[in-house]
Amino acid sequence: MTDRLEVTVKNGVNYDIVFEQSFDALKEELERLGLTGLKACIVTDNIVAPLYSEILKQVLESAGNTVSVFVFPNGEPSKNLDTVQNLYEQLITDKLDRKSFLVALGGGVVGDMTGFAAATFLRGIDFIQIPTTLLAMVDSSVGGKTGVDFKQYKNMIGAFKMPKLVYMNLNTLTTLDERQYFAGFAEAMKSALIKDAHFYEWQIEKIYEICDKEPDVLKELVYRSCEIKKNIVEKDPYEKGDRALLNLGHTAGHAIEKYKNFSMLHGECVALGCVAAAYISWKRQMLSMEEYYEIRDMFVPFNLPISIEDIDIEKVLSYTKSDKKMENNRIKFVLLKKIGKAVVDMTVTDDEIRDALKEILYVEDFS
Repeated sequence: MTDRLEVTVKNGVNYDIVFEQSFDALKEELERLGLTGLKACIVTDNIVAPLYSEILKQVLESAGNTVSVFVFPNGEPSKNLDTVQNLYEQLITDKLDRKSFLVALGGGVVGDMTGFAAATFLRGIDFIQIPTTLLAMVDSSVGGKTGVDFKQYKNMIGAFKMPKLVYMNLNTLTTLDERQYFAGFAEAMKSALIKDAHFYEWQIEKIYEICDKEPDVLKELVYRSCEIKKNIVEKDPYEKGDRALLNLGHTAGHAIEKYKNFSMLHGECVALGCVAAAYISWKRQMLSMEEYYEIRDMFVPFNLPISIEDIDIEKVLSYTKSDKKMENNRIKFVLLKKIGKAVVDMTVTDDEIRDALKEILYVEDFS
């Protein structure tokens, strides 16, 4: 297995995803891209900053760059236009120009927001992704989707902005807490379910090694997930067709995430959404009962939820209607035709969604 994937999208835009175990090779990557002797700003949160911002700053400076750091409070509540406005102010104060670049150091929130700022500051400057969470590595850092939440609407404001580079120091996963780590697995599982039955079987076989963060297995998990997303993004960079398949589990997942006021992690909600989608697929006789229950139970060893307490089904259902993936007032729901093959379906009914939400609603048995 090579340590690099090249993503080539339309209009001659391409970038590399580099897999390393340290930051040692980053200077060479910067030099290769001509990102030297410039002004740069590292964008990160208050959890990641103490761990990696100083060493990253030193690497960037070793390439002749003048580097500042912007730190904001960790978590989804910071993913909004107010935080972006504060970032703009710092970029202006530090006199970044159109040749300058941003560096997203952190998880999905950091990457999404940094990319959006890069897409809009001075009508667009370069940025690179340095993901430090499993979720960001296997999904959000690749593909150029950027954005912020607006009021209660998730990722409602954004832009497509491809990074110049995605640099993965897989060793950063060793400092990730268990909950964040396992939340990232939900997106890797999703990748397998939509496009690669063999990868799905591999994940079943490697449960213990994945849980133990065995380095070679972890690299394979991240690499194959990125390869699946690369292949989809190259064919459909702006989500006009097959890229929508990457939203398996996200329609119900985003609605639950919003209902819970973002107290649950994105990956945890995606796991619940995948169970709901698999349930509808089973009821439509696309999956067998055994396949449905295997998919559902596959999340359990990774400490991911397959049921949830205290949700108002009608409220969650209403939130699915405010999802940005709605089209002509119809929900674009991703279902599983079989394991390894997903389809976008526009005919899922409210009653089917209600039944799926009832399936994941935990009710204590007092009998």
